[in-house]
Amino acid sequence: MKYITFIFIFLVGCSLPSQEIHPLEKVSSHYKTLQKLDGTAQLDFVDLDKISFPTDGLNPGKQFIGIEPSYLMDEQIVQLQSFVHFPANSSKQTKAELDYLLELEKERTSELESRVMELARIGYWPPLDKNSPDLGRNVEHLFFEYNEITNQNVKSSDYLKTRNLLAGVTRDMRIIEFTVKYHLLRARPYHLEPRLNAMAEMSSPSFASGHTLWAYIHAFTWSELLPELRKDFLNIAFEIGHSREIMGIHYPSDEEAARILAHQMLVFMNENPTFKKDLKAAKEEWR
Repeated sequence: MKYITFIFIFLVGCSLPSQEIHPLEKVSSHYKTLQKLDGTAQLDFVDLDKISFPTDGLNPGKQFIGIEPSYLMDEQIVQLQSFVHFPANSSKQTKAELDYLLELEKERTSELESRVMELARIGYWPPLDKNSPDLGRNVEHLFFEYNEITNQNVKSSDYLKTRNLLAGVTRDMRIIEFTVKYHLLRARPYHLEPRLNAMAEMSSPSFASGHTLWAYIHAFTWSELLPELRKDFLNIAFEIGHSREIMGIHYPSDEEAARILAHQMLVFMNENPTFKKDLKAAKEEWR
């Protein structure tokens, strides 16, 4: 089975057409080490590869699949659906990732758990129509990363062009998040490792991490508006992604795939004249 390493080589080794945004940084931290391991199925543990996320019952998020995107084109959504792949359940890579999560669990403290749960509550969910009772729900979270790294309390009403851009980007992110999740149906880590004491039980498939996807696509978008703060935006995105591993609800490969997928989404969006116009308008607000 193809897995994350090959996808990363494709992204870094090729120059993509019309790419005017900042290039993707190289893989780092524990992700770099883990993705060097064999991600193919191991015959001795082939039964593990029969395990996928259970699709019976309520599967929230599916309502975002197939709705009208803000910036992405239909053919791009099809490409992104299969743009990333996870290592086989029975692979050496997945075994090492599960062992890593078990070690993280031992390092949890009450303070760390409090921070992790604080981050778990952040996330913008775009309304599906203008008459939705959820219109504007969590809209201030669109500015979470900026406020977090600058220690400010900027309101979305003060930067309407930026709010419009981030809302459109996040709408498309939710479409891709659940399109990929339900296309691949990766089991959560605790489905494979019964010793894992996850801090939550999730109601959607594991791959790729939705929390990490929004964290990075926001970080990449903010970095186009304020490039001097790119490192800070990427640091907070990393913390958000890593928090999902600390919780025991995502594999490291879920997080790294989300980082790669978020960047490719922005590359595709940048081919849309409407996105370029909205990005330019948002930039003007920060001059």
